[in-house]
Amino acid sequence: MTTTFSLKALREGLTTRFIGRNLEYRPFLGSTQDLARELARAGAPEGTVALAGRQTAGKGRLGRSFISPSGGLYFTVVLRPDEEHLKALAIISALAVARGVERVAGLAARLKWPNDVLLRGRKVCGILIESEFMGEGVNYVLVGIGVNVNADLTAYPEIAAIATSLKAELGRGVSRESLAAEILNQLETLYLTIQAAKPVHEEWRARLDTLGKQVRVTFPAEGAPPPKAGQQVEEGLAEDVDNDGSLILRRPDGSRVSIAAGDVTLRGD
Repeated sequence: MTTTFSLKALREGLTTRFIGRNLEYRPFLGSTQDLARELARAGAPEGTVALAGRQTAGKGRLGRSFISPSGGLYFTVVLRPDEEHLKALAIISALAVARGVERVAGLAARLKWPNDVLLRGRKVCGILIESEFMGEGVNYVLVGIGVNVNADLTAYPEIAAIATSLKAELGRGVSRESLAAEILNQLETLYLTIQAAKPVHEEWRARLDTLGKQVRVTFPAEGAPPPKAGQQVEEGLAEDVDNDGSLILRRPDGSRVSIAAGDVTLRGD
């Protein structure tokens, strides 16, 4: 499996109308989020994608870093949705990756709330969504996706127990170009689906491994930015999710709380 990335092969796999039609690739980059932000602020069209062969300062949710060695797939999509569709982006981005992994690699993908993609209980993909507003509307949204495709994770003991790669699961390499194209194809299909007010929630809910488990959820207090300030913790049964993607948690006292975003661990872990 070649270590170089072919934009030609990626373009040949695209069936999209606008997502991925404008590509910016760097073999070596700090973060695709930062490059995509620069492009978005410069007026890049919706659907622009920033890709990197590897990242030195990859970004994860809640202010964490995202380990991004060579052999992985790292990209950020610039979108310009209406504000009413913002919450659904977490749902459709996770679904796009899960569908892409299944169609290209033939592996059954599950989800950990809100949008981690899992294979046999281990994380294979992380997603980071960042928004910038202008006035009362959305200026742009950055959908950052990092997939462990052919990367060797044994060199990173800090994540070896909780992460996996497509190559590790299959015993062979997977085309990053084919996977990127399929994820982008699925993302555009799902993005147009929510814009047409058609449901995607049930497919996402059906893939969630989090539901029915006793969990601890850590999330920023209202008005407090992540990762450190104003952290709140709730524990209880992950009972359900609502149509916007919020987790419905049943506390030990029987009361329920809705959590829009946060970090989930199984209680006792």
